[in-house]
Amino acid sequence: MAPSRRHCGWEMTPLSVCLLLSILMFQPALAKVCNDYTRHGQDNSWFSGDNEKLPIMVLMPMNESALMSSISQGIEPAVQLAIQHIKESRNYKFSLITKIYDTECDNAKGLRAFFDAICYGPKHLMIFGGVCPSVTSIIAESLEGWNLVQLSFAATTPVLADKKKYPNFFRTVPSDNAVNPAVVKFLNFYNWSRVGTLTQDVQRFSEVRNDLTNELEKADIQIADTESFSNDPCVNVKKLKDNDVRIIIGQFDENLASKVFCCAYNLNMYGSKYQWIIPGWYQGNWWEQANSTNCTTRKLLTAMEGYIAVDFEPLSAKQVKGISGRTPKEYEREYSKELQQKGVEPSKYHGFAYDGIWVIAKTLTRVMDLLQHKERQDMYHNFTVDDREVGRLVLDVMNETNFYGVTGQVMFRNGERMGTIKFTQFQEGQEVKVGEYNAIADVLDLINNTMRFQGVEPPKDRTFVRLQRRNINVPLYSILSVITILGMLMAGAFLFFNIKNRNHRLIKMSSPYMNNLIILGGMLSYSSIFLFGLDGALVSDKEFEALCTVRTWILIVGYTTAFGAMFAKTWRVHAIFKNVKMKKKIIKDQKLLIIVGGMLLIDLCILICWQIVDPLKRTVEEYSLEADPQGQDIAIRPFLEHCENTHMTIWLGIVYAYKGLLMLFGCFLAWETRNVSIPALNDSKYIGMSVYNVGIMCIIGAAVSFLTRDQPNVQFCIVALVIIFCSTITLCLVFVPKFITMRTNPDAATQNRRLKFNTNQKKEDSKMSTSVTSVNQANTSRLDGLQTDNHRLRMKITELDKELEEVTMQLQDTPEKTPYIKQNHYGDVNNILSIRNFTDGKEGEKSILKNHLEQKPQAQWGSMDPSRINRGPLEDINSPEHIQRRLSLQLPILHHAYLPSIGGVDASCSSPNPSPGSSPRHRHMPPSYRVMVSGL
Repeated sequence: MAPSRRHCGWEMTPLSVCLLLSILMFQPALAKVCNDYTRHGQDNSWFSGDNEKLPIMVLMPMNESALMSSISQGIEPAVQLAIQHIKESRNYKFSLITKIYDTECDNAKGLRAFFDAICYGPKHLMIFGGVCPSVTSIIAESLEGWNLVQLSFAATTPVLADKKKYPNFFRTVPSDNAVNPAVVKFLNFYNWSRVGTLTQDVQRFSEVRNDLTNELEKADIQIADTESFSNDPCVNVKKLKDNDVRIIIGQFDENLASKVFCCAYNLNMYGSKYQWIIPGWYQGNWWEQANSTNCTTRKLLTAMEGYIAVDFEPLSAKQVKGISGRTPKEYEREYSKELQQKGVEPSKYHGFAYDGIWVIAKTLTRVMDLLQHKERQDMYHNFTVDDREVGRLVLDVMNETNFYGVTGQVMFRNGERMGTIKFTQFQEGQEVKVGEYNAIADVLDLINNTMRFQGVEPPKDRTFVRLQRRNINVPLYSILSVITILGMLMAGAFLFFNIKNRNHRLIKMSSPYMNNLIILGGMLSYSSIFLFGLDGALVSDKEFEALCTVRTWILIVGYTTAFGAMFAKTWRVHAIFKNVKMKKKIIKDQKLLIIVGGMLLIDLCILICWQIVDPLKRTVEEYSLEADPQGQDIAIRPFLEHCENTHMTIWLGIVYAYKGLLMLFGCFLAWETRNVSIPALNDSKYIGMSVYNVGIMCIIGAAVSFLTRDQPNVQFCIVALVIIFCSTITLCLVFVPKFITMRTNPDAATQNRRLKFNTNQKKEDSKMSTSVTSVNQANTSRLDGLQTDNHRLRMKITELDKELEEVTMQLQDTPEKTPYIKQNHYGDVNNILSIRNFTDGKEGEKSILKNHLEQKPQAQWGSMDPSRINRGPLEDINSPEHIQRRLSLQLPILHHAYLPSIGGVDASCSSPNPSPGSSPRHRHMPPSYRVMVSGL
């Protein structure tokens, strides 16, 4: 396989090294010559002999100044120990010889070491080693051209898992990606299905993150947020918090881990609500060595408490004797002795190196057996085998490897070690093993009672939100319902009172049918309160949506019924008393019912169009999260149900406009009829008070209700109190005065009381007062008062009669003054007789006199016959003309004063003689000028 050229640019590789690598990779003939030159007489018969010494190329950074050299120094004792144990087992016909080549963890030097081993060293059957990812990947990419297989014990980079690119590469240490299935298994164990990732922007960690993403998707685990950072992780950590990520999987080295946990401490992302999962390959006490933040060690330890570290298991926890005949602990004791003798530090990869030598030994043994078998089958021919066939056999045998070593069961899957992953938890300043994951069996085994969470239970993978309906408080609903029931009982009492006394003069004049409609409207308004108090806690969603429509209809119809009936009554009073040109006007209750029905018809048209075009529907409004009052690890998301539609503002505007016009019309009628002083007829004062109270309360209630939209208890309380107040005040203003009047003075409301008008309307009001005396049943009820006034006037006329007699007697004594008296005093007497207005000193009201003469004057007082001017006084006084004139004065007096009192001729009847003072101004109003008002 031709290797890629892109590695020539890694870490500023010298051009000469890149050219050398290209020559080696693209010129196999040159490599073969190099191998032939360095064969030292060896041939391909190495597999047929015993006690053969098989060379193994070992590539490691040995220079102490080189990066990762500490790993290699602890590996050599494990390798030597494995070779020694292989010899002691006596199950192998050969002995392994390792030759270490120092790569210095540098690409150029590593390639040079590899080239020197190929050209100048013995013919190596396999390559063991590979610590630095960059050097290992370059060499592993060229192995296919050399027919060599490499087995690494420390290269964990996920890049090397690509079998298309590195087909001849194996490793006994699990890849960094090997922890991802273990992490997924761990997440499933605690039912965590929502996580976030925080990754350092480095290829090694990015590769792990990408593989983890695939594993999480396969396991149907949601990745709530994926954050990457280069230097300062605080911004990314805050984003994780903002996205409500509770389970955070981190991929970063120990240098940046201290910064991450410092940010976590400052953002309060630790404790019982959060779980951090990070790599487990950090050095001991890394937080002290890598702390380059402003956080103190105490703060870091506080934030780190409880984190889970995931890494491969260096040595198996199962104390089972493996291929070497030793348990992991027995091997570890021998390894420790070797370290003490050589005085080097241990390496965490020593167990994988030890098992790696055993893998090579088993593989070569199996390959030798296969080649010997082929040689026996081809015994009649000269059997030869080339490097390509040996390389293929090694690959096949390596994939079949399966034995139990000190690191557990050694097995490869596509060149990747199926190892054991351990889980440790940071508890009180140290990491404690809490479980392990067996990749071969796909089993997670957690140690009992070792896992410690800072809460009562494991953290939740998200803030569990509990939807909580903002209900109307049951005690509040009960209290307002009781008040509403009391209001309805009051309305029922008013209805009973109105029906029982419907034939009483006071109630009959106030239109009992209209009063019944007012009560009905009030009761409908009351009943809507019960519907406003029902929410989703008491009814289903469909029922709540139906309630939205029903309660709106009931409230609107109830309002129109109550105030429509009240305004209709007022309109009838206005039509009667303000239209003085009509001699007769009959307005029955049926006409008022038609008016109220018309108002309701407008309401129904609006409501039906509203329901058809844009019906009210149940909508849910959710509010911001709130902490659980009981301290549980949950959040409360309040929600509230509303009755809304698409064009709510338009429909409410139409309804408000119509109701507003109705109220303005009622105010206009109340103002116009304010001077009608018959209490049984005129409700203008009470209508004005009702409109004022309803208007003010509706404005206040609508404003407060809008401002308390998210507080259903306050909103319901305001709406209910507004309805109760408006309905109660309206009913009380209409019926309480009638009830009091019925109890105290039932006739006071029907007594003749003068109409009050301002000075600018005196003439018009004078005419209207005439019509008042003939109001249908009101006329009948007022006759008693009128008769009393007439009797008083008749007594006055009697007194005037006496004065007239005295004047007559004076005429007999002084005939020479007769013409003067006739022309002056009789005219004054005539004016006195024609008096129509009598002023009451206490009330200041005008009293109407209906009894006056209608006869046309036959002769004008004070007119003299010219032929009789020269007659004597006695002759003139006793003349027939004087006698007739005296009778014309006396008879009308008797007629007015005495005949009506004894049941004789009505005072309105014609007198024998015309009244001297009769004029259009004093004419009697005919009986037909009566206004009939049915039902008043």
